[in-house]
Amino acid sequence: MKPAYKNITGTFDILPEASGNENGLVTSTAGWRHVETTIREVMVQFNAREIRTPIIEPTELIARGVGMLTDIVSKEMFAFERGKTHYVLRPEVTAPVMRAYLQHRLDQRGGVQKLYYVGPCFRAERPQRGRYRQFHQFGVEVIGASDAQADAEVIAMMMAVYRAFGLNETSLRINSLGDEKSRPRYKEALRTYLVAFKSDLSDTSLERLSANPLRILDTKDEKERRLLEDAPRLIDFIDDESRAHYNELKTLLDDIGIAYQEDPFLVRGLDYYTRTAFELENTNLGAQSILAGGGRYDLLARELGSKTAVPAVGFAAGFERLFLALAAAEIGLPDDPAPDVFIAALGDEAHRWSFGHSQRLRSAGLSVAFDLKGRSMKAQMREANRQRARYTVIVGKDELDGGVVQVKNMGSGEQCTVGVDDLTAYFYKCIRS
Repeated sequence: MKPAYKNITGTFDILPEASGNENGLVTSTAGWRHVETTIREVMVQFNAREIRTPIIEPTELIARGVGMLTDIVSKEMFAFERGKTHYVLRPEVTAPVMRAYLQHRLDQRGGVQKLYYVGPCFRAERPQRGRYRQFHQFGVEVIGASDAQADAEVIAMMMAVYRAFGLNETSLRINSLGDEKSRPRYKEALRTYLVAFKSDLSDTSLERLSANPLRILDTKDEKERRLLEDAPRLIDFIDDESRAHYNELKTLLDDIGIAYQEDPFLVRGLDYYTRTAFELENTNLGAQSILAGGGRYDLLARELGSKTAVPAVGFAAGFERLFLALAAAEIGLPDDPAPDVFIAALGDEAHRWSFGHSQRLRSAGLSVAFDLKGRSMKAQMREANRQRARYTVIVGKDELDGGVVQVKNMGSGEQCTVGVDDLTAYFYKCIRS
């Protein structure tokens, strides 16, 4: 039967088993839970605390926070109105976290706020492998610390997540963007250099040349990348304080054994970055190789209305890219846990017994499944195998009349008779001891 409705293009359902869609394989719910649990365990090791913000935010918050000239704001937002209020489905989480920090005066709670998040985001872009209209992010925002140690701590947290999954084929790239005074000088120098090559630039880069030439540094066009080889380097324009901060970051990364490459063209795509910028790349993913990225954004709080600057640094990462990297590295994810016991019943009386006794076994802490369709014993045993049950209880009228059931160990095939009143104790000894 053809379904009347399907999920919206660029979104996907997460099912109990792994499933496929037009853009690849979707991991099962058990795989998602495992990944989320692992991420949270790493965050606990770094003493980070979870924050959850709404998936809808004021349009102006995102526009001011991310930047009016970015592709996110100009092309990719899901925006809508209700009355005179303008809303957007959040395309990223850093601006909402800073909004929450300012709104709830988290600075008054003392110390640095080390916040992590897990949740969906939305961008109206062309769906492709590893890139969806509803995608899922996790990340960290460390707010209230200006020292390079905070930058190094965020990078260490990011690296620890991927190492926890056994993903070691990664490359960390770093750069410094300088402060709000040095970056405009570099923009002008870069624009002056590129104007001489206007005829060689793509239409997209020509648009960026006047609006924000830094975005041209992100180009994937090979001809344009060759042009950039002789372009001015941002590092040559940054202020002394930013340079000292950058050198301290490199020293700290060296001290804790995190390898990195300096990338003079790494600028990131959001306007709120200052000083540190970084990206983590997986060498096995081809075009969709960026696993995570972030940097320092000391300008964001003022952009959102704060009267004082709030130093902050963080990273964001995509679940979908993480799953691609795990698949490329042939790192398996767990399935849903199998039931401890499957009750296969024959006859109405036995079915009623199985329903009632399953609740008693569950109250004892066991995972129990039974047939809800009234199928034959043979079909029920097939179902017990399909669900990978550890033990199957076989019960019919004769067993109930005798006050016993048959218990089959599905691994060894051994079968024994157990008294009905002894069943809970039997399984507790077999499974929980």
